[in-house]
Parts: sequence; structure tokens; C-alpha cells
Amino acid sequence: MNALVQTNNLTKQYGKHKVVNSVNLSVKKGEIYGLIGRNGAGKTTVLRLISGLAKPTEGDICLFGQNRHNTVYVQNRVGILIENSGIYPNMSAKDNIRLKCLAMGISSKSYIAELLEGVGLSAASKKKVKHFSVGMKQRLGIALALVGNPELVILDEPVNGLDPQGMAEIREIIVRLNAEQNITFIISSHILGELSKIATSYGIIEKGELKKQVLKTELTEDLEEYFFSLTGGVSYD
Repeated sequence: MNALVQTNNLTKQYGKHKVVNSVNLSVKKGEIYGLIGRNGAGKTTVLRLISGLAKPTEGDICLFGQNRHNTVYVQNRVGILIENSGIYPNMSAKDNIRLKCLAMGISSKSYIAELLEGVGLSAASKKKVKHFSVGMKQRLGIALALVGNPELVILDEPVNGLDPQGMAEIREIIVRLNAEQNITFIISSHILGELSKIATSYGIIEKGELKKQVLKTELTEDLEEYFFSLTGGVSYD
């Protein structure tokens, strides 16, 4: 099967420092790909490069069989939740979604309702986002990333700062969307124990370099210990 996402010697350099160094990453359609590494390992930069939010210093990115620079073909097929999700705190969840829909030429009220229901925010649709919990904001961010029915969704540390219940809710949303809509996910995290519950494959990044890619079914005890060391003592369990 051809890769949905493929990078070739992907590099991002600031001054003399290579934040991302010759990364060759491959993600197949239908996968939940976990990008694992310590804070500062280069995960977010890799995702920003794939998303088109940053320009590579060197290397190529291929999405859906097309060069990443072909934005007309690629952009509407990718949903993104990286760092600032673009949420307006003084607006309601419903109005935040409506604004994104209008920007993408979508006017259906039922479509907005379906997105909010899909992330469990129907009951809070008219509530101003500034009154949301961290978990509710993350769910709204995912809903915004889903506007336009993307085939690929990129999430940067989506469970960071959440309590166990919030983590479980985000997990359930991702797994359901992957199963029901065949959405491919790339998810970065430094919490291996959390990603291990949903990821079907992993990329291990350290100091800007992709050290290894492995399917979940190929994990061995040695690799689990390696994950453990990279994530600062977060176990695979």
C-alpha cells in the first residue's frame, strides 16, 4: 500500500541548529500514527512542516501522492490541531464551528450540529468557549480540525494537560473517527502510555532525528525499554 504521508530527508534548520534532521517518515492510510519523543525532540516542528505551517529547509513532503506544495489539491484534505487551535474564547462553540465552516464554503446547520455531537459538545454548543474546561477546548479543537471532512488529521499533544477522564474522552473520539470514517491520524505525544492505547504504528524521534518506525504488533521488550528511556520514564503499560 502506498503511503498517505511520505517525507524524504525532511530538515528544518534555524541558524546552525537543525531542529529536524533528515526525517524519512511514512504513514499509511487508515493508521493512527504515534510520533513519540521527549519535549523538545522536534515532534511539533515535524507536524508543522507536514501541515504546511512551516517551510522545510531541505527535503520533500508528499501527501496523497502529491507534493505538499500543491496546496489546492492537499490543503482541504488535512485537518490540523497544533498549538493554538484558532478558537475564539468570547464566541460559543457553535459560532466557532460556523466561522470555520463559512471560511470553507460550508453553510449547513445540520453539519455543524453533527460535528459538535461527534465530539460530545452538543449540550455546550451555545456556551462561550472561555468558560470551557481544557478537555472541552481540546474537543472543540478536534471538531474544528474535522471541518471539511479531511482524510488526514494531525494532532499535536492532544491530551496534554488533561485529567484521566479527559484523556479517555479524546481517545474515544480518535478511535471512533478512525474506525467509522477511516480518518488517518498523526498524533504527537511524550506520554507513551497514553498513545499505546490507540496507536497502530509509531515513529520514535530524538534530537530531531527519526530513530525508528515500528508497527504496534512489532513492539518488543527491548523497544518498550527504548520508548521508556526516550519519554523520560513514562512506561508502555
